[in-house]
Amino acid sequence: MIEAIGNQYVVARPVYSSHTFGEEFKKANRHHKTLLDHLKGCCSCSSQKAKKIALSLFPIASWLPAYKIKEWLLSDIVSGISTGIVAVLQGLAFALLVNIPPFYGLYAAFFPVLTYFLLGTSRHISVGPFPVLSTMVGVVVTRVASGGSSAPELSGSMENASLDAQDQEKIMVAATVTVLSGIIQLLLGVLQLGFVVIYLSESLISGFTTAAAIHVLVSQLKFMLQLSVPAYSDPFSIFKVLESVFTQIEKTNIADLVTSLIILVVVFVVKEINQRYRNKLPMLIPIEFIMTVIATGVSYGCNFEERFGVAVIGNLTSGFQPPITPSVKVFQDTIGDSFGIAIVSFAVAFSVASVYSLKHDYPIDGNQELIAFGISNIFTGAFRGFAGSTALSRSGVQESTGGKTQVAGLLSAVIVLIVIVAIGFLLQPLQKSVLAALALGNLKGMLMQFAEIGRLWKKDKYDCLIWVMTFIFAIVLGLGLGLAASVAFQLLTIVFRTQFPKCSTLANVGRSNIYKNRKNYADVYEPEGVKIFRCPSPIYFANIRFFKQKLIDAVGFSPLRILRKRNKALKKIRKLQKQGLIQVTPKGFIYTSDGFKDSDEELDNNQIEELDQPINTTDLPFEIDWNADLPLNITVPKVSLHSLILDFSAVSFLDVSSMRGLKTILQEFIRIKVDVYIVGTDDDFIDKLVRCAFFDDEVTDSIFFLTIHDAVLHILMKKDCGTSKFNPSQEKEMKFDFTVNTNGGLRNRECQVPVETRF
Repeated sequence: MIEAIGNQYVVARPVYSSHTFGEEFKKANRHHKTLLDHLKGCCSCSSQKAKKIALSLFPIASWLPAYKIKEWLLSDIVSGISTGIVAVLQGLAFALLVNIPPFYGLYAAFFPVLTYFLLGTSRHISVGPFPVLSTMVGVVVTRVASGGSSAPELSGSMENASLDAQDQEKIMVAATVTVLSGIIQLLLGVLQLGFVVIYLSESLISGFTTAAAIHVLVSQLKFMLQLSVPAYSDPFSIFKVLESVFTQIEKTNIADLVTSLIILVVVFVVKEINQRYRNKLPMLIPIEFIMTVIATGVSYGCNFEERFGVAVIGNLTSGFQPPITPSVKVFQDTIGDSFGIAIVSFAVAFSVASVYSLKHDYPIDGNQELIAFGISNIFTGAFRGFAGSTALSRSGVQESTGGKTQVAGLLSAVIVLIVIVAIGFLLQPLQKSVLAALALGNLKGMLMQFAEIGRLWKKDKYDCLIWVMTFIFAIVLGLGLGLAASVAFQLLTIVFRTQFPKCSTLANVGRSNIYKNRKNYADVYEPEGVKIFRCPSPIYFANIRFFKQKLIDAVGFSPLRILRKRNKALKKIRKLQKQGLIQVTPKGFIYTSDGFKDSDEELDNNQIEELDQPINTTDLPFEIDWNADLPLNITVPKVSLHSLILDFSAVSFLDVSSMRGLKTILQEFIRIKVDVYIVGTDDDFIDKLVRCAFFDDEVTDSIFFLTIHDAVLHILMKKDCGTSKFNPSQEKEMKFDFTVNTNGGLRNRECQVPVETRF
C-alpha cells in the first residue's frame, strides 16, 4: 500500500527477499526468441516489409514526395549556390593535402553528392572533402606512391599527357584507397555494424580532429612559403616536416607568404563577424568566394607567376576523365589505412548529422549512412576523386543559409559541375598559397577545441585524459597509427574504470529508506553491527581481487584471517583439553592449570587448508563466544560485525570466472558468523547463478533481497526476534510487515514482538 501525504508518502508492505517476492508474485511465462526465430523473421517476406526495406535503402522516396516547393525551393537554391562556391574552393584546397593536382578535388566535391542525394538520411550535411580525411589519404599517398618497388602499375586508362608519372601514380593510390574505404563502409552497413561509431567518443574525436588540424597546418606551410619539403609518412613525420621547413626558411617566397597572411587575416576577421552577427545579417558573407575572386584577379593582372615566381594552380582540365580500375596491390598495402579512413569518415559525418537531426527533428539511420558513404566513396574513387565525409564549415553554410533538404546539396554539385566543364580555366592563375590559406581559415573551429581540455577536466578526468592522449598519439605517431592507439587507450580507460571502481560504504540518510555514501553526509545512521557495501561496476575476472580487498578495507578485517585464527584457537582448546589443562563444560571453560603459554606454530599447506574450513564445534557442549575472553591467553580478534549487505544494484554482470571468487568471499564471512545479504540484483543475475550451480548448503538463495531497506529491516527483525521469548520454530511461522512512517520511525505491524526501531 502506498499513501501520499502532501509531498511525502507512506509505504506499507512486507519485507521482501527475492525468494519471498518470487513466491508471492509469480513470473509470467515468456517466450524468448531463438536463433531460428530470428532467421525466420529475417527471411520472411511481405508487401509491408518490402516497402520498408525500399524506403530504408532509398530515403529520398520518403521525403521527396512531401517536398514543399513554395516554402523550401528558394531557400534550397540560395543554400545550394552558397555551398557550391565553398565546395569548389575547399575541393581545390583539400586536394593539396592529398598531394595530388588541385582540380581532382573538384571531382571529390561533385560525385559523392549525387549518390548521397539518393541514399543519405541527413537533409543538411554537405558531403565532400574533409581536411582530416584528406590529410589521412595524403599520408597514404606519400607512403605508397614513393616510386619504390611497392608503387602500383598504371593502367592504360590512367594515362594523362598533362601529368607526369609521379602525379598519375598519386592519383591512382588516392582513388584506390577511396574505393577500398568505400567497400569497407558498404560491408559494415550491409552487416548492420553502424554501432562501431560508439567506440569513438566525443573526447576522442575532438582530440583527433584537433591533432589533424595541426597536421593540416604543418602540411600547408610548404605551400604558403613555397618550399620543397620531402614527404614523410612514418611516426614523428610532423617534426621532420617542421625541421625541413625551418632549415629552408631563407628560401621563402615572400609574395606567397604575404598573400597567404593577408588572406588568413581577412578570412579570420570576416568569419568572426559572421559568427557574432549571424542573426542580424541577411546572409553570411561569402568571404572565401570574395577572396578567391580578388586573389585570382590580382594574380592574373599583376602576372605574379612570372614576376615573383609564385606557384599557381595551373592547367585545369575541362570535363571528366574516364573511370579507372583500382590497383589490387594498393588494396593489399593499404587495408589498415583504409579501415581507419572509413571509420573516421563515418564517425565525423554521423556526429554532424546527429546534431542537425536533433535540431530539425527528423531521424537518421547509422547503418544506411554507412551504405550511403560507402557507395559514394566507391563512386568517387572510380572517377579519380578521394575520400570524403562532411566539412563542418561547409555543412554549417548549407544549414545556416536556409537549406531544407539535400536538394541544396544537389544544387551545390551543379555549381561544381559548372566549374569543371566550363569556367575552371578562370582559376588557373590562383596561387596555391591562397588555397592553403583558405584551408587554414576553415580550421579555426577545430583548433579552438583546445579549450575543451579545461571543461573536460572539470567534468570527467578520464575524458580529459582521453583527449590529451589522443592528441599526443595523433601528433607523434601520425593520424593512422594515432587513431588505432587512441581507440586502444580509450578501451584501456574503460578497463581501468571497471577494474578499479570507486566502492563505498553506505549509511541511512534522512531517517528513511534512503542510503547514500556515508562520507558525503554529516547526519547519517548506521545500524549497529551492520555494514552496507556498494560496488558500482561489473564484477569480472580482472577486478574480483580488487573487490575483495575493498570489501576487507570497508569492514576493517579479513574474514579469512579471522577464520584461520578461530580454527587455530579451536585446535589449541582441544589440545589443552586432551592435556588436562582445561575442562569444557556446558557452562564454559574450567581451568585446571595456568602455566600454558600460547605460541605461534608453523603450519604446512594441508593444515592451512584445514583452517579455511567451517568452524566445527559439534564436539563441544556449548557454542564458543569468540568475542569473549578465551582461556589461557588464547587470543582471537574480536568481530563486532554480525551482518554485511552488498549493494549490487550497479553490478551489470558477473562472469563465470569471478563467481568462484565471490562465493569464496561469501563463505569466508558466513563461516565467521557474519550474515551476508545481496540486494539490488535483477532476476537474470540470480538465474545465471542458479544455472552455474552457485548455491549450496552454505551459500543459499535466501541471501537476496529486493532493496537495502528490506535487508536492513530483516536484520533488525531477526535481531529483535532472536532476543525475544519466541523460539526459532515460532519465528519461522511469523510474518513481518513494517511501515515506514513519514516521521522517520519504523513500526512493526504484524509481529507480536514489541519492535519500535527509530532511525
